[in-house]
Amino acid sequence: MEDKAFNIVLDKNPIISIKVIPGHFTTANVHANYFLDVSTLKSNALVARDVGRELALPYLSSTLVDTILCMENTKVIGAYLAEELLGEGTAIMNSGGEIHVVTPMQSDGGKLVFYDSEVEWITNKNILVLTATISSGMTLRSALDCLTFYKGRVAGISTLLMLSDDDSGHEIHTLFTAEDIPGYCMYKFDQCELCSSGQKLDALISSEGFTKV
Repeated sequence: MEDKAFNIVLDKNPIISIKVIPGHFTTANVHANYFLDVSTLKSNALVARDVGRELALPYLSSTLVDTILCMENTKVIGAYLAEELLGEGTAIMNSGGEIHVVTPMQSDGGKLVFYDSEVEWITNKNILVLTATISSGMTLRSALDCLTFYKGRVAGISTLLMLSDDDSGHEIHTLFTAEDIPGYCMYKFDQCELCSSGQKLDALISSEGFTKV
């Protein structure tokens, strides 16, 4: 599985790439023929810095951001993204301001919530939502529902990898899409061509990594 991996590089910044591992994978919602590994983008500080710079570009001169809401372990990128948005310059909207970088916790009921000490950074604030991937859309919907509950305003949505169409009603900025991955396919459980051909599952996958089965 791993010995067949290859990299997809961002055209405008060769430091940024994702590892593509062929196989038969399952999430909680779909099967797929590739695992798309963005862990280096999230955990390597030098790479994450460049990711933050790229993600900041659509917002620098036009978008007021008070808080970055980081989903799927993107807080390192979120910190670099905030640094870029706070850069000096008359054309930079947030120059001279402050930006908080936060991650919600999950309640026993599965809802995303914030500590009371963090609510002031959300309520009536301009929130930039950052996710690792948008696939089924469940993570993004949970984040948006959380902001609605706390009365936060969505200033923008950014992701590293967008694999499906989105119905949130918001513009989404992404580094990579499914079109960048030659031959990438997702299947509903009952329509999986890999299952139909008898190919065994290789691993369970999530935005954090994979577990072989």
